[in-house]
Amino acid sequence: MINNKEFADRLRMIMNHYQLSASAFAERIQVQRSSISHLLSGRNKPSLDFVMRVVKEFDEVELYWLLNGKGKFPMSNETSENVIAPSPPRKSGEATRVNQSLSTTESVKSQLSGDPGIERIVVFYQDGTFKAYTP
Repeated sequence: MINNKEFADRLRMIMNHYQLSASAFAERIQVQRSSISHLLSGRNKPSLDFVMRVVKEFDEVELYWLLNGKGKFPMSNETSENVIAPSPPRKSGEATRVNQSLSTTESVKSQLSGDPGIERIVVFYQDGTFKAYTP
């Protein structure tokens, strides 16, 4: 669940980092100025469309950080695959499933890498972590 006040604080951090007013920020992500005002005041919760516009427009914003405050901002672009939180300890029988999962992921990445319409693939795990892949 997104905390409106904390989300608004993170939104202000982004605006301050890029030295944008609320109007300029709204224009940059192509939303109405009133949307920003309602979010900053805590009146409204962000829509998925809004969140994705922010993440798409600002490369240094991590999705998980924007939604939950976990991770870091600004994000370094050292690698195209970013793990936000460490994986929990694995049980002995999990190695095969993990390897199968990785090979499936690599297969999907290779199939999608030629598609110019996909910018990023994000896989969310039940433990609150995720991995972002850039084809």
